[in-house]
Amino acid sequence: MSFLLRVVLPDKPGILGAVATALGDAGADILGVDVVERTDGQAVDDLAVELPSGRPPDVLITAAESVPGVQVESVRPYSGRLDTHRELELVDAIASDPEHGLTRLAEEVPRLFRAGWAIVAVREEGRSYRLADSPAAPETRAGDLPWLPLDKAMIVDPEVHWVPEPWSALDTELAAAPFGTSLPAKALVVGRPGGPAFRPSELARLTHLAGIVAAVLGS
Repeated sequence: MSFLLRVVLPDKPGILGAVATALGDAGADILGVDVVERTDGQAVDDLAVELPSGRPPDVLITAAESVPGVQVESVRPYSGRLDTHRELELVDAIASDPEHGLTRLAEEVPRLFRAGWAIVAVREEGRSYRLADSPAAPETRAGDLPWLPLDKAMIVDPEVHWVPEPWSALDTELAAAPFGTSLPAKALVVGRPGGPAFRPSELARLTHLAGIVAAVLGS
């Protein structure tokens, strides 16, 4: 079985190698590594790892945290690949077929951000609804998203920002970025069931991607 392991570790030479060794000693094979962010002497990395059938994912946490200074932020089943820097390929595909651009964006964003679903939402005259969504997006009735329009990307906290209840089910972490500057106000919303929380670097990526695609589509 494959898992995605998000680790926070000191940004020092040899630490990631020590984590890889510890995971190998626990029987895990590392399939790929993605640098999420580097800041203030710390690194946040996503590791795609494979465990032999029958081995519990807890061994990954124990192994990684046996390295001094390493903390495991989350472990979750993972069936994809660590495809980094694929935003430009998506923008190119959308530019080649703008008629289906919004749908393509919603379908591909979960893979790029290793999330569960994505929605392009719009708000006008006190009513909000979706323009496009990914296959796994939760079903909801049209309501309102009073926190639109957005000035910048943000973490959407259901205790502060009203969202339809299905959006926050399964301890889903939510992030949203403004999509274009024209009215009515639109946003790209991404849900990550079970976490981990979106990092500032991920919000920056989401902002850039939404802004570029909106410009390509003339939104």
